[in-house]
Amino acid sequence: MAAAVAAAPGALGSLHAGGARLVAACSARLCPGLRLPSSLAGRRVGPAIWAQGWVPAAGGPAPKRGYSSEMKTEDELRVRHLEEENRGIVVLGINRAYGKNALSKNLIKMLSKAVDALKSDKKVRTIIIRSEVPGIFCAANLPVPTIAAIDGLALGGGLELALACDIRVAASSAKMGLVETKLAIIPGGGGTQRLPRAIGMSLAKELIFSARVLDGQEAKAVGLISHVLEQNQEGDAAYRKALDLAREFLPQGPVAMRVAKLAINQGMEVDLVTGLAIEEACYAQTIPTKDRLEGLLAFKEKRPPHYKGE
Repeated sequence: MAAAVAAAPGALGSLHAGGARLVAACSARLCPGLRLPSSLAGRRVGPAIWAQGWVPAAGGPAPKRGYSSEMKTEDELRVRHLEEENRGIVVLGINRAYGKNALSKNLIKMLSKAVDALKSDKKVRTIIIRSEVPGIFCAANLPVPTIAAIDGLALGGGLELALACDIRVAASSAKMGLVETKLAIIPGGGGTQRLPRAIGMSLAKELIFSARVLDGQEAKAVGLISHVLEQNQEGDAAYRKALDLAREFLPQGPVAMRVAKLAINQGMEVDLVTGLAIEEACYAQTIPTKDRLEGLLAFKEKRPPHYKGE
């Protein structure tokens, strides 16, 4: 995805010239209705802010399309909307066993369409990306929290897609690394940009230069993942942890979750003063919502809130 952004015609020139207009465009894409204050109009911002909200597709934006929770077994991407107490959690299951979950054109197209559909679905609270092929992981930039559950191999593009998620959890037996330099190429799906942001520049260079593969414990030690679990007999320890985390997120206000993610993502790419202005703009979006009033009322009445994302 990041590589496609870089290839967009005139992208670099637009980045340097667009300034806050690019931030506003990104904000509108990730969280409709968000507008930054006019005080930011003259500020220069980094290209990563723009790139975070950009999901290009050849020939124009991918059409929005709904996905059923029941997919044919041969489908490379399974989209499951969980029900009952897990309602609001969506699981993207990558199922390309014959290709070891390698990123085919068809899989990328399906991921792009799924992401486009989920962005506009206000009922979605958290998205888990996992592999449905035992022992292999191959995971999108969405306005809601995303969790990568790594229960097997996540090498090259698989790790790059996991890096695009907000949170990564892995089994101790998982293997992950950006190994492209072994093939005389570089991580071209965002790896050279997201890995340094996740673990620091020096260590990211070391891992990319050496094409080193880490297990779950090593990945946790360097800050690449948030949680490491001993693998279970079913081979889905990371997925189970991801589901536990997603359940923790479910009770929170949907609008607040979206703008909190937006504020963090954009604020990390600018100086503190600009970041605080972005935070102020995001905070302002929560004030007129019905959810905020419901939260206050629920607190007063000492009961769980019933948020509707409004």
